[in-house]
Amino acid sequence: MSRLTRWLAPRTVVRAHCDLPCGIYDPEQARIEAESCYNIIKKMGANPDPSFTTRAILIKEARADLAKHALDVLWHDYFKPEHLATVPNLHELFWTATKQVSTVKASTDLADAQKLLDLIDEIDAAWKATGGEEKTRVAGRPG
Repeated sequence: MSRLTRWLAPRTVVRAHCDLPCGIYDPEQARIEAESCYNIIKKMGANPDPSFTTRAILIKEARADLAKHALDVLWHDYFKPEHLATVPNLHELFWTATKQVSTVKASTDLADAQKLLDLIDEIDAAWKATGGEEKTRVAGRPG
């Protein structure tokens, strides 16, 4: 290590065990990102321009990453062991959904994007079944 690198290196390393737990969780964010993927794939099919396709793929992959992040936060931060009594297939559902995000990221098939939307709908039902709307949203949210 050079003297400059040592001088610039942080003296204290800080680690956190979790995100800032704001308590606001909703599968809607994952759905919005998945819908973006769906519509991007649809538009790609209607536009033969290679430059458009390149841009669309880059954007679709970024949206897929955001969908996966939203699902991961919901799975790891909102759902608790006691929710397994209400949703016994919870882990399988999330595992399947996050794998499907990877499929959508690598695919240009609308059926793959639709399957992801269907899985997010199942996650939304699980979230609602465990009281997600009442527990994690600010009062006064438009219905």
